[in-house]
Amino acid sequence: MASLHYNELSADVGINRTMLFSPLPRPERLQLRISERRLLMRIGDSLAVIAAVAIALFIWTIVAKYEFSSEFLRENSVWFIILVPLWLTLASANDFYDLRLASKRGQMMQRLLLITAQQVVVYLIVFFLSPRDALPRLFILYYGVASFVLITVWRLINPALVGWATSARKVLIIGTDGGAAEMIHALKSESGGEYWMVGIIGDEHEVGDLIDEVAVIGGPSDLMNFVARERVTELILSSTRDLSGAMFSAVMDAYEHGVALIPMPVLYERLTGRVPVEHVGSNWTVVLPLDEGDGFQPYPALKRILEVSAALIGFVPFMVLLPFVALAIYIDCPGPIFYGQERVGLNGRPFRVYKFRTMIPNAEQATGAVFSDKADPRKTRVGKFLRKTRIDELPQLINILRGDMSLIGPRPERPEHVARLQAKIPFYRTRLTIRPGLTGWAQVMYGYGSTDDDALVKLQYDLYYIRHRSLMLDITILVKTVGRVLRMSGV
Repeated sequence: MASLHYNELSADVGINRTMLFSPLPRPERLQLRISERRLLMRIGDSLAVIAAVAIALFIWTIVAKYEFSSEFLRENSVWFIILVPLWLTLASANDFYDLRLASKRGQMMQRLLLITAQQVVVYLIVFFLSPRDALPRLFILYYGVASFVLITVWRLINPALVGWATSARKVLIIGTDGGAAEMIHALKSESGGEYWMVGIIGDEHEVGDLIDEVAVIGGPSDLMNFVARERVTELILSSTRDLSGAMFSAVMDAYEHGVALIPMPVLYERLTGRVPVEHVGSNWTVVLPLDEGDGFQPYPALKRILEVSAALIGFVPFMVLLPFVALAIYIDCPGPIFYGQERVGLNGRPFRVYKFRTMIPNAEQATGAVFSDKADPRKTRVGKFLRKTRIDELPQLINILRGDMSLIGPRPERPEHVARLQAKIPFYRTRLTIRPGLTGWAQVMYGYGSTDDDALVKLQYDLYYIRHRSLMLDITILVKTVGRVLRMSGV
């Protein structure tokens, strides 16, 4: 097969080697996937929490002059053991295992301080509800400081430790069409260093071109040369159209030599938690829900039982807050307490959704149906607070009990928006194949959006949920929703 040397390539296309390649990491090291790196972070956090508990107990026994004993540990062990799952839950809720935080120390420290404060608050609530002397009073203070310091140290050394002990997976991008740019961007921003892009293999006449600062380094005849020289482990098929005969032959040669083939939509979905609807091409079936088979599937029934139970439990805080919220809404801006609006539900069936009113009465009289945003002047002062805390959504518990909505699913949109967006965005109506939800994957991963571009990204997240919905994913969404509520990140 034809061979192309680096220097020959540089001379032929008139560019230097540094433009084509970045220094490659040492290959003889462990390769960790994103999920494995997150697991490593969780293990490190757990060990740091356990160490913080031990340090806090040691300091407490000295300051309080309390005689430490095995009997004390046996009688009170539950209060200390629970701190590990409590930390992991709050950390997950606050996106503390997002690998992008590793390179943003300021944000990482802010998030860590927030999680520590939340943990202390939860522990203090339990403390005041517990029998007297059931918990050491000053322990939580010592623990909060110790856990903050230890986890800070662990998170600061973790990137260096992972970088020293592991190496990235070397990949080649196959194809130069629109999917290549999206894939490269995802690899740079979402992979957490799991992948190292050697370059792009395109047509012969494209050699030297750059896509998002990654060079086209060769054509089909050069593929096996780069695979062997750079120890490439995976080829990412970014093209959404059929491969040429020469490219197909080269790709199959690599496959037969043990190189993995990954279609762009599959890897993009795994990295981002989104389905790239605008780049699926002839592989349009990737946007459809995964086939669950003909046998009995317990998930739908179990989900319905759990969400009805959650809605009934949620009615307790709803009824407690109702008189106070109603009074605040009326004093701030006299008018109706509740707001009803038509939305599109399962299989396109319209239904009426209910919320606490957060805008002035007749807010759309002059504007018609428009998306709201952070600076929307129609929102009242109380309404802004209700939106930030998501309290305005509580009346939708009624919609859940009626069967119009689920606890988790794509957010329901208005008929006017659905009609407009389905004409502009491919596969938009696919989100109507399941019940809309009070919260969803798009809400916790992307938040609120008021433009058509935002609607496209949210659809990508919604389709990911539709394809992969499970109790585990639902629990993840609920935990992340709690984190957003605690951070008051509503709009």
